[in-house]
Amino acid sequence: MAAVRSINKMYGVCFHVRQTAGLKASRLLQHRAFRVGAVLRQQPFDSTLEKPQFPGASAEFVDQLEFIQPNVISGIPVYRVMDRQGNIINPSQDPQLSKETVLNFYQKMTLLNTMDRILYESQRQGRISFYMTNYGEEGTHIGSAAALDPTDIVFGQYREAGVLMYRGFPLDLFMAQCYANADDLGKGRQMPVHYGSKDLNFVTISSPLATQIPQAAGAAYALKRENMNRAVICYFGEGAASEGDAHAGFNFSATLECPLIFFCRNNGYAISTPTNEQYRGDGIAARGPGYGMLSIRVDGNDVFAVYNATKEARRRAVAENQPFLIEAMTYRIGHHSTSDDSSAYRSVDEVNYWDKQDHPISRLRHYMTARGWWSEDDERSWRKQSRKTVMEAFERAEKRLKPNVELMFTDVYQEMTPGLNKQRESMWRHVQQYKEHYPLDLYDK
Repeated sequence: MAAVRSINKMYGVCFHVRQTAGLKASRLLQHRAFRVGAVLRQQPFDSTLEKPQFPGASAEFVDQLEFIQPNVISGIPVYRVMDRQGNIINPSQDPQLSKETVLNFYQKMTLLNTMDRILYESQRQGRISFYMTNYGEEGTHIGSAAALDPTDIVFGQYREAGVLMYRGFPLDLFMAQCYANADDLGKGRQMPVHYGSKDLNFVTISSPLATQIPQAAGAAYALKRENMNRAVICYFGEGAASEGDAHAGFNFSATLECPLIFFCRNNGYAISTPTNEQYRGDGIAARGPGYGMLSIRVDGNDVFAVYNATKEARRRAVAENQPFLIEAMTYRIGHHSTSDDSSAYRSVDEVNYWDKQDHPISRLRHYMTARGWWSEDDERSWRKQSRKTVMEAFERAEKRLKPNVELMFTDVYQEMTPGLNKQRESMWRHVQQYKEHYPLDLYDK
């Protein structure tokens, strides 16, 4: 019993100690709470200092009802280096390119122009089925292409032949593609002007509008993952920027922080739809900030401005892993395509202004002439030579055979499926039955 009393006494002491400690802790917490409350009472809450904590935006609270005006970013300026007469406006912005480089710019721009004229006329004569010219937009092609690394991947729309030409795509392959002959890298399966070159990192053109934009975002994300110090450039017109794919591509590239340059050729028309019927905001560059992208608007008829903007965007895209949006303001002097007659929706005077007063080729020629790098004799000689070169490639393409008929069934599956085999056999039975309508001697064996 003595032992039990001893244990009870011990537990009693422990309980008393715990109870006393608990009361002291409770009083201490009450005292601290009182002190905190006193401080809060002494310093009243100031709602003007409160910051929004919403995860979806960075902003401040306001106490006035006001809708954001669409022109909150009003009149984004147009960056340029040369005026219309080829004079450098700000010497600090002169890219200081060598004479050889500038002459190469000019010769590529004029060669593209000559190729356009010959292939456009060939379509009008029924020699090819379709064509799209690049008149007036040559500066956007050459200026941007020159600022890229050859390993950078290009996603074009259908009016970037000059980019491919600058990278070294030969005239014979341009002609082969438009004629769909046996030399065509696409094996005659695409419409004319749907160029592509794996060797030159130029992804084959796709007819549906704006599909290249989200594809470019995916390619840029892959390059980022591989840490290859390469970038992607994606070309499109302001009309394509109205497609849903443009939103997807912009948003993916910004949130995934991709080394990608979005290059918009704002040439005034989406086929026949003028810009004032396409959007109400300030062009395409104004959309960049909404996606968290750095944006710039440049004079697309100034090859040096295009070069400077693309070069800096490319440098930062690779170094910082982020997308850039360039809006090149230019004008589509030619018809949308050989399927279009632009005289139905714009005046001859409007077209003539851009053709005669503010053309990227004439602007660069003024620059070269002022420096003694180009003369009238040089112009006549080069125009004659370039036309001869294009015509020779044109004539070779016309004489080539069409691709082997069997190529209709290849390159889809590694091994031909039973369904494809059935179609192939049906095709050959049809050809043999009506052989007078199928001159197979014109096709490569």
